[in-house]
Amino acid sequence: MLKNLANAALFQCGWFACVMGGDSLWLLLGLVVLAIHLLWITSWAAEGRLILSVTVLGTLLDTLLRTLGVFEFSEHGPLIPGWLILLWALLATTLRHCLAWSARPWWRASLLGGVGGPLSYYAGSQLAGVSFGFATAPTLVAIALLWAVVFPGLHRLAR
Repeated sequence: MLKNLANAALFQCGWFACVMGGDSLWLLLGLVVLAIHLLWITSWAAEGRLILSVTVLGTLLDTLLRTLGVFEFSEHGPLIPGWLILLWALLATTLRHCLAWSARPWWRASLLGGVGGPLSYYAGSQLAGVSFGFATAPTLVAIALLWAVVFPGLHRLAR
């Protein structure tokens, strides 16, 4: 229980460091959170594969949304900014730990994704200066629907 609380607190610290700091030295705090997580887990190989898989999939997903004009970043380049890539890695650290309760039944993950996904993106957009390329309400509804599918998929990957 204590490890799950620590995992949740560390994730939140990493989330704020990434979102508020952008691609600055604040990313080091996100990397420290990732390192602390890896020091606590029992199977580096399994957790490392999960973190890498979620990071790659999340980067591809958000890059696609960027390409489609859903997100507009001040940073230029073909991929999403580094801070958002690190955020995907940090999210992966929660799947087998503080958010494991949401994995089953599948609808719980779907509900959490459908509510938490758009809230996180909206908060991130307000704090990180990311714009939505379309009207806010339809964008958040689309993100909710997407995350209602993505989050159970991430939990399946974590199993």
